Amino acid sequence: MQFTTLTLSALSAAGALAASTGQLVHVVKVGNANGSLVFAPNQLTANVGEMVQFQFAPNNHTVTQSTFAAPCEPMPAVNGTGPIFSGFMPVSATDTTVPTYTVMINATTPIWLYCSQGEHCQKGMSMVINVAAGSNKTLAAYQAAAKSVTASGAPSVIEGGAIGTNSTSGSSGTGTSGTGSSASGSATGSAASSTTTKGSAAVRTTAERFSLLAGVVAVGLALVL
Repeated sequence: MQFTTLTLSALSAAGALAASTGQLVHVVKVGNANGSLVFAPNQLTANVGEMVQFQFAPNNHTVTQSTFAAPCEPMPAVNGTGPIFSGFMPVSATDTTVPTYTVMINATTPIWLYCSQGEHCQKGMSMVINVAAGSNKTLAAYQAAAKSVTASGAPSVIEGGAIGTNSTSGSSGTGTSGTGSSASGSATGSAASSTTTKGSAAVRTTAERFSLLAGVVAVGLALVL
């Protein structure tokens, strides 16, 4: 895992969460202050039991799971469980909190993710977790296919991870855990809060772990945009 594209504070945030949960946390920045349509990094390897925390930069992005075969479209539900979906995360450059969305990896099968805002996916805003070594199913191939997609899709329900907000100043607060909610409108919630949502393919979310995560998110998880 290469962390060279991440800010020092993002690494500190991951370190705080890892120290409290005893689990490795991979940090992915969603967009950036310059408006670039990127996930950084856009490829990573995460083992079972590790976490991936998405930290949202200004604009309005999502983390949405698809299949390789159908880029920019939400992955169909499996056994009644929908795809990973953070909901839309509107962020202003003047905001004092950073929305986060944290998932726990439960399998090493590839997880294809994209931003379902407008044509962001078609313009290359996608990533993969645990791409298969030696496979022709590459991120480059996914992004090439995405260019011909007419319109991106978005699920109706937030699932698969824990939603939180981190103070950019590093101030403390309280956190809570709960159930998933509708994705229509803002998904950021109140400052220093965290909400546990339903599980999704290759991701495990448990009340015990994400109740702990909520408290950690509330204390000192900061990202400098």
